[in-house]
Amino acid sequence: MSTRTPSTGKSNAMARRLAFFKGLQALTTRIHETHDIDEIIFDVSIEICALFGAERLTVYTIDESGAYLNARVKTGLDESRSIRLAVADDSVAGYVAAHRQTLNLRNVYDREELNAISPDLEFRQEMDQRHGFQCRQMLATPLVDTEDEGLIGVVQLINTHDAQPFSPIEEEGVLALAQTLSIAFAQRLRAEMPLRSRFDYLVRSGRLDAEEMDAAQEAARLRGVALEDYLCDELGLSLAELGEAMSQFYGVPYEPFRPDRIRPMDLLRNLKREYVMRNHWLPLEEGPDGIAVLAVDPEQVIGTRVVHNVFHGASLHYRVCSQREFERTVAQYFDQSGDELSSVGDLLSEMAEEGDAANHEDLAAAADNELVKLVNRVIVDAHRQGASDIHIEPRPGKEKTLIRFRKDGALMPYVEVPASYRNPMVARIKIMADLDISERRKPQDGKIKFRKYGPLDLELRVATVPTAGGMEDVVMRLLAQGEPLPLDALNLSVQTLARLKETVAKPYGIFFVCGPTGSGKTTTLHSILKHINTPDTKIWTAEDPVEITQKGLRQVQVNRKAGLDFPVVMRAFLRADPDVIMVGEMRDRETVTIGLEASLTGHLVLSTLHTNSAPESIVRLLDMGMDPFNFADALLGVLAQRLARRVCRRCGEAHSATDAELDALLDEYCEDLRQTPGFAADPAAARAAVRADWLERFADGAGRIQLMRPKGCDECSGTGYRGRVGLHELMLGSDSVKRLIQTRARVAELMITALDDGMRTLRQDGIEKVLAGLTDMSQVRKVCIR
Repeated sequence: MSTRTPSTGKSNAMARRLAFFKGLQALTTRIHETHDIDEIIFDVSIEICALFGAERLTVYTIDESGAYLNARVKTGLDESRSIRLAVADDSVAGYVAAHRQTLNLRNVYDREELNAISPDLEFRQEMDQRHGFQCRQMLATPLVDTEDEGLIGVVQLINTHDAQPFSPIEEEGVLALAQTLSIAFAQRLRAEMPLRSRFDYLVRSGRLDAEEMDAAQEAARLRGVALEDYLCDELGLSLAELGEAMSQFYGVPYEPFRPDRIRPMDLLRNLKREYVMRNHWLPLEEGPDGIAVLAVDPEQVIGTRVVHNVFHGASLHYRVCSQREFERTVAQYFDQSGDELSSVGDLLSEMAEEGDAANHEDLAAAADNELVKLVNRVIVDAHRQGASDIHIEPRPGKEKTLIRFRKDGALMPYVEVPASYRNPMVARIKIMADLDISERRKPQDGKIKFRKYGPLDLELRVATVPTAGGMEDVVMRLLAQGEPLPLDALNLSVQTLARLKETVAKPYGIFFVCGPTGSGKTTTLHSILKHINTPDTKIWTAEDPVEITQKGLRQVQVNRKAGLDFPVVMRAFLRADPDVIMVGEMRDRETVTIGLEASLTGHLVLSTLHTNSAPESIVRLLDMGMDPFNFADALLGVLAQRLARRVCRRCGEAHSATDAELDALLDEYCEDLRQTPGFAADPAAARAAVRADWLERFADGAGRIQLMRPKGCDECSGTGYRGRVGLHELMLGSDSVKRLIQTRARVAELMITALDDGMRTLRQDGIEKVLAGLTDMSQVRKVCIR
């Protein structure tokens, strides 16, 4: 692109200038996207020549002595020859480098023009003579490091296509180009230099400057603390930033601390905690490519060859981490918590030592005491980590038994147990749950009152399932005793919360909370009971099991073996002067019928259902044989609920939603409204109203809506999610809904009517939680399929 077309006026000149600098801006982006200096020169030089309307480009870089320039490449030549010039006045490039001055020469052979600059300035004519090319115009400028003002080199443009001198616009442009090249060259030259210390990369990457690093080293020395601690605690650097710096220095991958790591019991068998802490290395895991070894200083560990001696003949590959992360990983693997329970690692090591000398018949007896401790340890760890379920999954042959915890709705590995202990472990759990240990062909379920066996007052619901190969899986749900959450703490939207409070304040009627297993139905019911629990109200509950307790409630534990099932308990309640009856679950016609009769005789009845949505609950209950007229009279409402994973508060990244993102969210939000009368009449106006409502409720002062995306940190085990947020769909028993119930309307009709009455679907509520920055759409879609 040349700028020397004939001028037709001031506006044309301005347009040419704008076009030139727009092209220069695009060129700047291209330069910064390259990876090394040769890529800049070879791949971008043709574009530079085209922009400046030049025939050739030469880029010189200064050598280590600082006395000579070396040409990296000279475009336009068929072959590349080395060019070496002194930083002196006897060449154009040498003069530019020596005086750090830009030269724009009309004719390099014009002695008078050269003398006007310096009597010693020469043009090296032998280059033209050697290649049969004659230089005429030349535009050259120095490349200077913006950080230390050191000379990097010279960029030189040769000959314009129209034989006219380089224009003022191009002279201004070459200064901007030189600045871009200087930054790019400086960064890449520094990257090519070896790092001097394990944290030197922090300076090279621009996270700290050299003065800050020197000051940090001195301050850490004076305080008597590790440099790592000072960088984190005083300068606010993250462990991940330090880990990246160490990875660059040692040339091995950085391995952050992961709370969900599976302990490699076979690798830890012959290692003691004290030895690991003293030598600063630890086997992490064994995979197809060998054993991964974690070290604070991999070079030192490799040099001693201790790991090779311990794991003789194994393929080893190393990973680096900070001292803090190393200590946390050691604590995780060896778990010296100070309580009476040994760590899982210690227990399995002891069991393995016993098992080495034991035969198959006496294995269970030899390891019995350690098995008791192991099962207790697993349950205690699950409770401490906030897990809702423990999954014990035996695998065939000699494969280890995997134990996983469900945390925040997602399964995470916990530990692997040697295959020889899978049957004794399952047997131990059956004994605790009072199940038949000889029956391995049928599923069984029971409960464990852990207070009898361990230090925690919690109950576990146990289910065993026969699997292929004559094995049994065990799933234990933790039912910790706890206080109910306030209704305001359930993440209900403002509109849903107000409508729910108004509904449950009514003196009689029936109200349902529905959703799949683990969606928080019981938690919500107890929050409702806490809201209406007053001294003048008698509240009876029938639950299986009683998970949450609160003062003022008379709670009954269902016991089917003793004949105390839900219908029996509910009939007893009706004779015990109730105001409110809460039934843990209505799963059969008899229970629903008694609940409906109670609600029609002046009582408020609350219960749960295993259904997917609020309208589907109505149809499901009618299919159970409910009289539609009585049911319509009694119904107060149905609250459908799901739990979506919450974006981690610590590491979640906020970004302003683009128009395209908002339009996509609007499309999903309005899909549920498509059949409603208000939307069908004027879809465009309805969409605009929804968007305006979002901007009013969720936008910041600048009119931007901030969405969150997961990133991952040590607190959320690298998943980007921590905790859960409730999504809700509240359908009230309005007059229009009751009329549809009386006519046994279909689910679609109930849905349209409820939406017209102001209900928000689970997906719509989820989208609003996304706009509020609590979760993201991937999690909403997982739990709100249509």
